[in-house]
Amino acid sequence: MSDTGTGDIVITGIGLMSPIGIGADAFWQNLNAGQCGFRTTEHLSFVGTPDRIGGEVTEFNEKSAKSEHLKAVRKQIKVMCREIQLGVASALQAMNHAGLEAGMVAPERVGVDFGANLMSSPPDVLIDAAVATLGDGTEFNYGKWGYNGDDRFKGMEPLWLLRYLPNMPGCHIGIAVDARGPNNSLTQDEVSGGLVLAEAANIIRRGRADVMITGTTGTKLHAVKACQHNHWDILADGPAEQRCRPLDKNRKGEVLAEAACTLILESRGHAEARGAKIYGTLLGTGASCVMGIDGGAGEQQAIEQAAAMAMKSAGITAADLGHVNSGASGHLTRDAFEAKAIRNILGSHAEITPVTAPKSYLGSAGSGSQLTELAASLLALQHGVIPKTLNFSSSDDDTKLNVVSGEHAKTSNGVFLKTSVTRMGQSSAIVVGV
Repeated sequence: MSDTGTGDIVITGIGLMSPIGIGADAFWQNLNAGQCGFRTTEHLSFVGTPDRIGGEVTEFNEKSAKSEHLKAVRKQIKVMCREIQLGVASALQAMNHAGLEAGMVAPERVGVDFGANLMSSPPDVLIDAAVATLGDGTEFNYGKWGYNGDDRFKGMEPLWLLRYLPNMPGCHIGIAVDARGPNNSLTQDEVSGGLVLAEAANIIRRGRADVMITGTTGTKLHAVKACQHNHWDILADGPAEQRCRPLDKNRKGEVLAEAACTLILESRGHAEARGAKIYGTLLGTGASCVMGIDGGAGEQQAIEQAAAMAMKSAGITAADLGHVNSGASGHLTRDAFEAKAIRNILGSHAEITPVTAPKSYLGSAGSGSQLTELAASLLALQHGVIPKTLNFSSSDDDTKLNVVSGEHAKTSNGVFLKTSVTRMGQSSAIVVGV
């Protein structure tokens, strides 16, 4: 996938629900202060992580959702799981951040493009229904699932399915802001952010919308998903603020997290006509998927191909990049793929061009990560800096990179590349100019 058509697409609003803050201002203040977002979870009683530590959006709870973040859709909260709530909250926040009030743009000219993970029910939601299928025996009786004589859906929420469908963030957002333009949902794990940006930008370029509400929500900090990642990955332990060491030679594993980010996209002409503040320009996007005949994912090659496509569509070379925003998570093997890909992307500039890894603050939030990480660079560049990577001391011996550490790096070059990849070999890349 690559951009088609012509015309600048700009970012005019940022909505953030993250472990280091809710909203662009709080997010930047904590990022600037080098504040790590990992702590013992408060709202999620079981997450299967060492010492129950993760990147939780602690300030978001049932009370704050109803009174502040989701006040406009308070009646719908009961049919949203936490991931959906975070996504909708980020979108409402982004619209406000962009100065887009109801009626400013015709509803038919406002669209939604949203990414999410496949969503899982917490075990307690289905346990009564599961027990009801056993009866006096110990074997699961499919004939009794969700039905027991005249008592239909025994032990299940009547609207259970609607609480966990990954297309529901986009549906709720469209209803909440009366967006009647194109509406689509993507579920491509960590690369969803780049894909929705590319699709939304092309919708605007084709003249189908003037404003696109473009975002992602996701979590790995979940009772069921954490079990999966305990199987697939090594989860880091030790002091919370030192757990995540992306691209570092002594990395210890991932830290699971939750997050949501929404970016408001408009054509430059539309944004300027209404006097909007422009935070950045979407210069190019690219995507790739690489898998061998043995079923093994080709993460490194996928990153390189997606980045090459994004840079080509942006009309730039490695020499033009002010920095690279890496999706590295501290994973013992997958960070090596990312580092090698970045070296190949940058070529002779590999040990010169700054690289940052925002997961050191935010953790791994699945599809909620890519745009939240992009926002880190976007906001930092408003202040002329590249965010430092926490807990970094040295690169792997065979993949030396200029990873920003110690303190934020000052810069006058606002062009950056954002990379992300999944364990299945899918990658999306984004080039933004500030």
